[in-house]
Amino acid sequence: MKRFIVFILAIISIQTSVFSQEGEGGMWMPNTIKQVEKDMQNMGMEISAKDIWNNEAPGIKDAIVQLGNGCTAEIMSDKGLVFTNHHCGYDAIQTLSTMEHNYLEDGYWASSFEEELPAEGLTVTFIDDIVDVTEQILKGVTPELTTEERQSVIDKNINALNKSTPQDRFHTIEIKPFFKGNKYFMIKKTTFYDIRLVGTPPASLGKFGGDTDNWMWPRHTADFSVFRVYADANNNPAMYSPNNKPYQPKYSLKINLKDLEEEDFTMVIGFPGRTTEYLTSYAVKMKQDLRNPARVAVRERTLSIMDKNMAKDKALKLKLASKHASLANYWKFWIGESQGLKKFNAVEAKEAFEKEFTKRVNSSRRWSSLYKNVLPRLKELYKQQEPYAVVQDYTSEIFNRNLSLPTVAMISNMLVKRVEENGAAIYPQMKDRFKGYLIENVLKDFDAKTDKEVFASLMDLYTSKVDKAYISPELKESLQNKTPEQLAEELYGKTKLAGTEDLEKLFSATTFEAFKTQLESDPAYQLFISQKNWIDEKVSKPANAINSEIDVLMGKYMKAQMDLFPEKQFYPDANFTMRVAYGRVKGFSPRDAVFYEPFTHLYGAIEKYIPGDLEFDLPQNIIEAYNKKDYGRYASKDGTLVINFLATNHITGGNSGSPILNAKGEHIGLAFDGNWEGVMMDVYYRPEIARSIHVKDNYVLFIIDKLANCQHIMKELTIVK
Repeated sequence: MKRFIVFILAIISIQTSVFSQEGEGGMWMPNTIKQVEKDMQNMGMEISAKDIWNNEAPGIKDAIVQLGNGCTAEIMSDKGLVFTNHHCGYDAIQTLSTMEHNYLEDGYWASSFEEELPAEGLTVTFIDDIVDVTEQILKGVTPELTTEERQSVIDKNINALNKSTPQDRFHTIEIKPFFKGNKYFMIKKTTFYDIRLVGTPPASLGKFGGDTDNWMWPRHTADFSVFRVYADANNNPAMYSPNNKPYQPKYSLKINLKDLEEEDFTMVIGFPGRTTEYLTSYAVKMKQDLRNPARVAVRERTLSIMDKNMAKDKALKLKLASKHASLANYWKFWIGESQGLKKFNAVEAKEAFEKEFTKRVNSSRRWSSLYKNVLPRLKELYKQQEPYAVVQDYTSEIFNRNLSLPTVAMISNMLVKRVEENGAAIYPQMKDRFKGYLIENVLKDFDAKTDKEVFASLMDLYTSKVDKAYISPELKESLQNKTPEQLAEELYGKTKLAGTEDLEKLFSATTFEAFKTQLESDPAYQLFISQKNWIDEKVSKPANAINSEIDVLMGKYMKAQMDLFPEKQFYPDANFTMRVAYGRVKGFSPRDAVFYEPFTHLYGAIEKYIPGDLEFDLPQNIIEAYNKKDYGRYASKDGTLVINFLATNHITGGNSGSPILNAKGEHIGLAFDGNWEGVMMDVYYRPEIARSIHVKDNYVLFIIDKLANCQHIMKELTIVK
């Protein structure tokens, strides 16, 4: 009886979350937003689709930029001022910080253009156009082709289009698949490389609540930072130069400080990273029960060791801050995702959808001939993939993400492979590029003592969770007569890959032969590369063959859904391209007898305040401001100061820093998180529970104006009265 009730509830959930994805839920491409314009206006939007995307005149999309490779930001003034999240600027702020000038901890506000700090390596990318190139990319692709042949034709077509389209360092194109390879779009971009830090609140505001509050509601976090785009004398992209000028954008956003009400229309535009909303029940079950728990187990061990060591040493806390934040973010996300998928019976809902899908397939000879074998074959393939996928998760988490020493070995090995493939003549140029990357990106977060301790703990986990068939003979032998702790002591004591000085010496080798000989004699390199090669042969090779067939079948499954469910409008999964998500301001009920209001206030932050605490401390000036209750024009009608608010907009990683706009397209805040109960929305969006979390502009400007006293910034902004 219980299983029958679950099945009925799953069918009901399909009606609300799969067959009808208009309204709350959905990540629509901006160049196709016209198809849901009416629905958006019915929900309260007062502008048109052309105000968002218009190739004939500047519009909202011209103010939305991709920050670096993983966040969103927006242009807020005619002098190239950029708003984004504090955690999006975190790495750049950490890099600019020293123990003497700890901008991450203490905050920073430039009082003039001259005091703005160059954020080396940070970029801002504008989208110039999005063009449908499906016909060109799929030319020559026929049903008779094998998986390899099909991909070969597509790759040749992409390469041909890349070569025939003008590009340079600043103006590039990207050709990406959508709808599981059923459509292709060419995205034309312009990238700016001179980006400077204008200001950031201290971590006690920008990261208030820390890991405890991450993904949770209620939140009280000032998750914002301010940068500026610089251009050359002709307003074109340029590398950093003291002669560069603030960029003059095509369009900048206006700010509206009006009180929000529940049910108000909202729109988020940004660059969401990855969603998988069209997965089968087999894939969702594997993610929920096997893959997420494996990743969580690895990061749990790493973070516990990092937490312990960082608590003892302020310099180490600064050094490891960015890496810790990155690891902790998805550690908590995966826990919540699995819990949400189980709570809302995502597997059962997918199974119910698949039952309806099969019914529609069998209703027609035509559909049956095209799609009858798609789901049965996918079920077989996911069963075959299961053991490989879990091993790959443990391996990639341990050797590629949680530990730094194996990463140095793997990247050094990439240099060896590159030179062996292309000839020793490229070695002098390539070695400097690889050395620079390792020192600037990998070793900046590296602490040998912490890495060694984490290695010992993770080797114990790896050998207990991974089938011995997938552990290389070299790693087995190393652990036969040694404990993981003894092996860690030996490896980290003997390696020459564990510090800047050692790497400088290694990469100083004048010939490739000398570099390779020195590298291959290193015990850490030998151990890690032997395991990598073993995994490549025993796991990656068979897994890749399975995944290739799954990818092709998922494309067919996607096409089948669009054919068989004509009553539904489809949007493609997120893939780091610009998307529009619309919804409304709304609270939610996480469990029986509990309802969360959609707004938090400064008094709520004061209630959480713990002096000197790593996560819940507050700067003295915010305490004083609260005691005075003088919030000026940033106060709500009831005299309170709103900090964060909830909306039903569908967001995910990559949307961080995205503007949330009101019905008139005016800026009201920045998206920075999702709620714990709804983080499964990447796989299974449920509008009754999934919420995006935003910092309201009233709090942002209160800090810039009243606390930082940055009147020059305030004068740049356009605030709607």
